[in-house]
Amino acid sequence: MEATASNGTEPKAKACIFLFLQGGPSTIDMWDLKPDAPAEIRGPFKPIRTNVTGTIVGEHCHRCARVADKFTILRSHSHNDNGHTTGYHYVLTGYRANFADGANSRVPVNETYPSLGSIVSRELGTRGSMPPYINMPHPLTAGGPGFYGAEHAPFVIESDPVQPDFEVKDLKPDERLSESRNQRRQRALLELEKDMTPAGRAGTMATYYDKARDLISSPLARKAFDLNSEPEKLRAAYGHSSLGQCALLSRRLAEAGCRFIGVDHGSWDTHFSCFPSLEKDLIPHADQAFSALVTDLQDRGMLDSTLVVMMGEMGRTPRINDKAGRDHWSQAQSVLFAGGGIKPGQVIGATDKHASAPTADPVSVADILRTVLHLLGIDCDKTYLTPLGRPVPIV
Repeated sequence: MEATASNGTEPKAKACIFLFLQGGPSTIDMWDLKPDAPAEIRGPFKPIRTNVTGTIVGEHCHRCARVADKFTILRSHSHNDNGHTTGYHYVLTGYRANFADGANSRVPVNETYPSLGSIVSRELGTRGSMPPYINMPHPLTAGGPGFYGAEHAPFVIESDPVQPDFEVKDLKPDERLSESRNQRRQRALLELEKDMTPAGRAGTMATYYDKARDLISSPLARKAFDLNSEPEKLRAAYGHSSLGQCALLSRRLAEAGCRFIGVDHGSWDTHFSCFPSLEKDLIPHADQAFSALVTDLQDRGMLDSTLVVMMGEMGRTPRINDKAGRDHWSQAQSVLFAGGGIKPGQVIGATDKHASAPTADPVSVADILRTVLHLLGIDCDKTYLTPLGRPVPIV
């Protein structure tokens, strides 16, 4: 499948860890500070130097500042969808939503177009017994398979790794059944189904059953999901936060063979009194998780083959509003890339003096998707037909 999907070059990345800061991170306070702007633009946070000469970040990104030579900051990502749900749909599929923002409460919301993780699943398939595409600690809002079908839907871990009693319940076999009895049941099922091919909803369920059975019967999968096997020192390095422990589990899953791990981290929609929450909770969790992840991957010799992306569906307004918060602003956002063939230590693109629009190297949604897929060795120009026969390019 890798050979078939190939874009003609040796893929740099074998897996992608996608940290999605849902709601819109305030990148003007994190990665693209404007210290010479008026107070109502620059905000209260101070710039600090990184270990890359000439690159500055916000003071609460101090852990990332110490490892800035391991990742690249893209400061000129821009698009014009200012909605949460519709923007989420756009950046994860590359296609505009066919609904108004706030008018769709389903998850996933992308009924037609496949998400980035589902594209990776279809193009590259599985490595070993692990699902090729995993979401945590709940489904990505626009992370569905679209017209690709259930086969390329994510395996969703609907529990938070930061909880003391965390476990992936779907991996626990029924303790009332012996292994021999399970095997007899599988033989009986195969015998019943040998003369028929499940179709429609039955086919969808059969796909889920097959995936579940493969996971339950795989010691490697159960081991990969066992966070308790990690030393406490490393868990503390990632941070005892939802994002930190999800990042650590993502590394374990990539190590075990998963192709695309999508982590949804919410609460970044900071319209009101944003600076206390940014300072105390949001930025420190992202700073610690991302810096620990890239450091851990490098220490294990995995960074060159694992692409890490951290972004949201939008940035925040340059001007602070009358409620001491920042509003939606999709016209300028910073995105962090590490590993997987990305040249580290760079700053790509620039924004104007108020971080309101790109002034150099503007990067679109399609550019982001093409970068990720290209590094995974996927031909972005490939086209598939929907069930109605409509051709839909991957990007």
